[in-house]
Amino acid sequence: MTDQGKALQEIIHGGRIEATVEVPGSKSITQRALIAAALAKGESTLIGPLASEDTDYTAKALRAMGIVIDEGRDKWQVHGNGGRIAAPATEIYLGNNGTATRFLTSVAALGRGFFLINGDQRMTERPIEPLMTALKGWGVKIRSINNTGCPPLEIQAAGLAGGPTVLPEGKSSQYLSSLLLVAPYAREPAELKVEGEVLSKPYVTMTLAVMKDFGVEAGANPELNQFQIPPGCYRGREYRVEGDASSASYFWAAAAVTGGRVTVANVPSPSLQGDAVLVDILARMGCRVERGNQGITVAAPAPLRGVEVDMGDCPDVVPTLAVVAALAQGRTVIRNIAHLRIKECDRLQVMARELAKIGVATEEGPDFLVIEGRGPDHHYHGAQIATYNDHRIAMSFAVAGLAVPGIRIENPACVVKSFPDFWQRLARLQGA
Repeated sequence: MTDQGKALQEIIHGGRIEATVEVPGSKSITQRALIAAALAKGESTLIGPLASEDTDYTAKALRAMGIVIDEGRDKWQVHGNGGRIAAPATEIYLGNNGTATRFLTSVAALGRGFFLINGDQRMTERPIEPLMTALKGWGVKIRSINNTGCPPLEIQAAGLAGGPTVLPEGKSSQYLSSLLLVAPYAREPAELKVEGEVLSKPYVTMTLAVMKDFGVEAGANPELNQFQIPPGCYRGREYRVEGDASSASYFWAAAAVTGGRVTVANVPSPSLQGDAVLVDILARMGCRVERGNQGITVAAPAPLRGVEVDMGDCPDVVPTLAVVAALAQGRTVIRNIAHLRIKECDRLQVMARELAKIGVATEEGPDFLVIEGRGPDHHYHGAQIATYNDHRIAMSFAVAGLAVPGIRIENPACVVKSFPDFWQRLARLQGA
């Protein structure tokens, strides 16, 4: 393989992948635990957190808000300020980190003074208005500077009033998680009603679990989409971060498309992460899945077959599944994925476009993707894959390159967002 920093990454094709691997810590859990630890009273130790571009943006922003974070190699010490948030001297810049932008908007509202939250060009196109509406219901003065309902945002912070508020229907669970994480620090007991469907529900479950682990338990009525959050303060603690199931998906998929066997040793079963459900989908496609003390194993002893699946709760592994589906026999239909359009790129459109480059027939709908799989023996052809600066596009097509010769990935360095040493680990997987 070429070096990560070069303009193209050529994938080595051929050979069954048989390995046991570990993946970096969960990005989603790391960011939630960082917020809880920063708001906690006392010191927390995060064990096995993800060190990546996204979590670096989160940590830098928290430091700008007065939180002391000492990053070691495998452990981070977070000195919580008990919910006290300082106004930074300059804008808080968060790149294209959607999770951090949504979470830290609510964290900033806990402070006193002026906050400016900004990001890169793509982030200024990603919606945040439902979150703004809910925060206004808690008395927060917040506006979209360009009146687009997207960043950059200006907040005149004076804490959260609490009481009831409504989160309008949105296409991201991150709005709800953001509100839940800060709600214990409102002046009055906080009540939250969500209108419409909550997408990516496992991420909300993850948020509630992290809150509980740090000492605040919210009341939830999932059927009515209602949440009651008592006043409280997180407590500093030692907290171990699971391996990232989204990152693990590429290695489980590598086993599937090469007829191999891969164990990911540090994603537990059960997992807090909804993306771990990918292994159940792979089982429906013909893989064998084993769960044990040594992690989760996927083996592919038989040809894969297409499936029909609702992935509203696990959008980040849709690109991974789409690549596996292309190498399965028969049609795969992935439904309820309109929210892929507001990710780092329009992933629904991009997956259809880039799969077509290697000869895969697809149909893209408003909220679905159809892949006509032709099996592993079909002669798909190599191509140069555009990643649109999206880490998940790059890593999913790396999996395609294990089974299809001639796959070259543009801008391979975009994987730093969630998995900085992905290319090196993939090379070791192949014995390179």
